[in-house]
Amino acid sequence: MADNISGRVLMAEALATTAAGTSTITGTEVDMQNYEGVLFIAKFGTAAADNTLHAEQDTVTGMASAADLIGTETVGGASDEIMWLEIHKPLERFVRVMADRGTSSTLDWGVSIKYGGKKFPADNTTSGTIYGELHVSPAEGTK
Repeated sequence: MADNISGRVLMAEALATTAAGTSTITGTEVDMQNYEGVLFIAKFGTAAADNTLHAEQDTVTGMASAADLIGTETVGGASDEIMWLEIHKPLERFVRVMADRGTSSTLDWGVSIKYGGKKFPADNTTSGTIYGELHVSPAEGTK
């Protein structure tokens, strides 16, 4: 296998595009079985110092008993639209990101990138949500 990132991580949508508002947006749960960590990246439509990200975890799918992870609240600055939060070696199997909008803002997008997997290559194509291609040593010419 080629030494590349796309075959060694698993990417997925973590936060759906959301209309302007001040509510908290609940992220999609991420199953961490066989992975060491997850990096969440989100883009707010309007930068504001009171837009934050934090993480929750649970032992079961569905996150019915999800609990906040202490110290994970990530506070952006007044000019920061893209924010990230990484959870390495979570103590429970399921985690998710929460996007808190203090100032009325859209949530443009959010992704999760799981890493440290036990199986390779990872399949990073999910119909309707995520698609990409790997090119190794491409020649110059027509795209």
